[in-house]
Amino acid sequence: MLQLNFDPAKCIACKTQDCLVKCQYLRLDKDKAKTEMQKIINGEDSFVLHDCVTCYACEEYCKMGNHPFYLIVERQEGKGILPAPRSIATMWINQCEPRGRFTVGKVKERALSFCFIPIFPLWATGKLFDGIASSYIMGEEFFCNAVFLHYAKMSVIKDRLPKVIENIAKLGIKELICLHDECYGTFNSLAPAYGMKVPFKTTHYFEYLYEKLKELKDEIKPLNVKLAYQRPCSNRLSPKTQHFVDDIFNLIGAHRVKREYVGENALCCAEVIRMGQGYKIADDVQKRNLEDMVKAGAEYCVFNCPMCYLSIGDKVSKRGLKPIHIIDLCKMAIGEKTAPGV
Repeated sequence: MLQLNFDPAKCIACKTQDCLVKCQYLRLDKDKAKTEMQKIINGEDSFVLHDCVTCYACEEYCKMGNHPFYLIVERQEGKGILPAPRSIATMWINQCEPRGRFTVGKVKERALSFCFIPIFPLWATGKLFDGIASSYIMGEEFFCNAVFLHYAKMSVIKDRLPKVIENIAKLGIKELICLHDECYGTFNSLAPAYGMKVPFKTTHYFEYLYEKLKELKDEIKPLNVKLAYQRPCSNRLSPKTQHFVDDIFNLIGAHRVKREYVGENALCCAEVIRMGQGYKIADDVQKRNLEDMVKAGAEYCVFNCPMCYLSIGDKVSKRGLKPIHIIDLCKMAIGEKTAPGV
């Protein structure tokens, strides 16, 4: 059975307890955080297990490499604590069950992962994807399953993820370019945390876009626009990819506005909060997030996660900003796409 690589001694030795103290949604001082984390380690009940909004951020806040969020998810499942309605979790479990419903392109050693998200094949077009667009995988057999972190179903991940990794490796793929931020986080954080070996290289699509834009630098026309970036919860599993956002913006002549809710301090789209903690808390989070973008003078809100786009894209537009996915933003810079309307 797969076991989480978590060392209680590291947690006890931690002097800051940042995993909980820095939480944007819970209010704990260092002493309270230490007490509650010790309860969680001991398998006791804690209000953290009930009030956690499953934003993944404590994984990033912990500098000990000790996976506090994965431990929280395990404890939630063990105690039957549901961060979201059971019906939604059941729907996801049934919908994502591997049943041979998958699509494989002309797969080469280097391939794109579309996870099982239908919009990705539509985005992976044009000059940015020349030479690789036909080499792809998509479907439940290749689905990273990280979504079950939001539903306290770590058992589903541990059951399905090893087979997903095996399915990809069997295709002879040596490098997998993950268009879903959550897939990259799964292969580089979640899988290693449980001792799962990933026998292929994974590349975040931010890095891929940056390298392609450098190849096409003579075709780039600086956009000269002000941008706010909506960082998704999934990127908390791979914070080292964040510099590529600024690298890309600098390359295409876009200017990232200075905000309060940025980097480690970013607010999630609050879609999962809406399901679990209710509309009042979710609406407050979204309001603060959007007001911060407007106050900072952003013209565009740039998205990474398709769910974030679906969750607050319309609300962004109503506040006078133009919502756009980062791939389409890059296409604008090389003249393949026009600016979205408001």
